[in-house]
Amino acid sequence: MESTTQTQTATEERPTPGGAAKLIRKVKKATRRRFSAEDKIRIVLEAFRKEIPLSELCRRERISPAVYYSWLKQFMEGGKDRLRGDTLRSATRDEVAQFKEENTQLKELVGEQALELSLLKKRLFL
Repeated sequence: MESTTQTQTATEERPTPGGAAKLIRKVKKATRRRFSAEDKIRIVLEAFRKEIPLSELCRRERISPAVYYSWLKQFMEGGKDRLRGDTLRSATRDEVAQFKEENTQLKELVGEQALELSLLKKRLFL
């Protein structure tokens, strides 16, 4: 009788496969530090000055050197594009919202004009 009870409790307490890994991923995602573009630029430029070693800078900012080097690569690629004359940039959220609103207004205006034109044509041919 005891073996049946022990088997039932063992199966009830068994964690789901990958449950711990999912929990760890969820916690890491929730507690991940997010750096603004200004912070990334500040860190990259500070490393350029070479006042302190890169390892010390990364330790102080609590980032890994791999993260720093990826930011450096992005920073340098952005500079190359600017020097080549590629001044195309991404629109900000505000600009996108403004463009969407303007697009909606223009569509309404075109619809109204098409309706008026249709009514005028019907009046002329009747």
